[in-house]
Amino acid sequence: MEELPDELLSHIFTRITSTLDRNSASLTCKRLYQIDNQQRLFLRVGCGLLPAAQALSSLCIRFPNLKSLEITYSGWMSKLGKQLDDQGLSVISNLAHSLTHLSLSFCTFITDVGLRHLESCSNLKLLKLNFIPRITGCGLLSVVGGCNNLSTLHLIRCLNVSNIEWLEHLGKHEMLEDLLIKNCRSIGEGDLLKLGLGWRKLKRFQFEVDPNYKYMKVYDRLAVDRWQKQFVPCKNMTEVCLVNCIISPGRGLACVLGMCKNLEKIHLDMCVGVRDSDIISLARKSRNLRSISLRIPIPSDYSLPLMLDDPLRLTDESLKAIAQNCLMLEAVRISFSDGEFPSFSSFSLNGILTLIHMCPIRELALDQVYSFNDFGMEALCSAQYLETLELVKCQEISDEGMELVTQFPCLRVLRLIKCLGVTDDGLKPLVGSYKLDLLAVEGCPQISERGVQGAAKFVSFRQDLSWMY
Repeated sequence: MEELPDELLSHIFTRITSTLDRNSASLTCKRLYQIDNQQRLFLRVGCGLLPAAQALSSLCIRFPNLKSLEITYSGWMSKLGKQLDDQGLSVISNLAHSLTHLSLSFCTFITDVGLRHLESCSNLKLLKLNFIPRITGCGLLSVVGGCNNLSTLHLIRCLNVSNIEWLEHLGKHEMLEDLLIKNCRSIGEGDLLKLGLGWRKLKRFQFEVDPNYKYMKVYDRLAVDRWQKQFVPCKNMTEVCLVNCIISPGRGLACVLGMCKNLEKIHLDMCVGVRDSDIISLARKSRNLRSISLRIPIPSDYSLPLMLDDPLRLTDESLKAIAQNCLMLEAVRISFSDGEFPSFSSFSLNGILTLIHMCPIRELALDQVYSFNDFGMEALCSAQYLETLELVKCQEISDEGMELVTQFPCLRVLRLIKCLGVTDDGLKPLVGSYKLDLLAVEGCPQISERGVQGAAKFVSFRQDLSWMY
């Protein structure tokens, strides 16, 4: 070991990927200890950091080339010692000069004062803040004002971030590529357009509203009417995920949906107000779309006095537009929420099959799509590209339809979840054929563990029927 040159020893040490192994190896001799100090680029610390500021200072001095730092206090209790506070962020700004990625989770002692220390971290490119309840928009403005290279910003459950000047500032820099805002109650759909020209470079965008807060907002029709109507340039956007959002015609996030020319992946989950016109506009613009996921509220979710005239906002016209324009589409997920009308479906069987036959669908997931039945399974026998099929609470499918799976040309993965109509008899043609690489069965009361044995190269079986009661 002592005869090996430093360059070779350093190269060998880079091949150790496990943090635990690196820690152990660095304690065996001084040379490896020094090599580890120079090579360590990532550090994850939390409740064991005591005393927090002093310990973090020692770590930053020991690892001078640190680029990524994650601090998490998940599961913290007062008996575990004091958390890292504003002084700790001062340590980071003064000692971690190479830092480009910083993630803070459940750091309840950090305030705007601490965030202001980060404005001197000029190399910072990624900032993730998860449940930092004491910070506000003023502190965030300090960070984005100083960190001009910031390209990724994730805010999760930062409940007091209300001032949106930081959004306007980010828009002026036009550096942001990845923006995630989740369950930040003081940031609304109408505020997001303040990003302005910042939308132009954005590639990934995720916005999720607390579901309980969503229903509070839908009563306020006047507030929605005040949302801006404007042109939103989203030519570089490739991924969009909207959860529990309100989509108002021509306003707010509706301005975004129709302007994503290079969109590849979209997920709309329980978004109130999505119309055929929104999906049709999106499909005509986003011809590179490869994945679409729609989780649609069903009538019980419209029992509130929403601003909707007709609860059935999405029809086969949406699927037809996607099929005609998105010829690269490979993954489709359609699901409906639990509600009072279990037979409700805004898409017919023909609409779903049009999408499957016109696009090279490789992955198909249907959740509570009651229009999909044995005739749909028969139609899948001609699905030339289908490799993965997931059926959740599709109660119109029986053994007759399931027996046709052996005729699906390319199917390799089948997941059956909470399907009442399928029994062991429906899986018998699969037993011994080993057509499937994976068969996963969960919560299907008429399928036994014995019935799935030998039905695929690998079988996963779980019988949890609590969902039925």
